[in-house]
Amino acid sequence: MAKKDIHPKYYPNAKVQCACGNIFSVGSTKEFIEVEICSKCHPFYTGKGKIIDKMGRVERFKKRLAKKQEIKKEKKEKKHGGKPSKNK
Repeated sequence: MAKKDIHPKYYPNAKVQCACGNIFSVGSTKEFIEVEICSKCHPFYTGKGKIIDKMGRVERFKKRLAKKQEIKKEKKEKKHGGKPSKNK
C-alpha cells in the first residue's frame, strides 16, 4: 500500500517566466519558475545560432585543420611525382 502525504503538492498550471519576457504554464511541483532561456529565445529553436568562441578555440581548430589538409596535399603530390592527381 502506498504511503500518504509523501509527495509534494503538484501545480498543474505553474507559471514559467523566461529572462526574455516569455511566460507560459507547465505542470510542476513549484508554483512559479524563473528560467534564463526558453524555446522563444534559444538559438536552436530560433535559427539564430552563433559560434561562441572561448579563448580562440575555433580559430585554433581552423588553423589545425588547414595545416592537416596542407600536409595531406603535400603527401599526395609527393606520391604522384609532383603532379596533381586527376581524382579529387
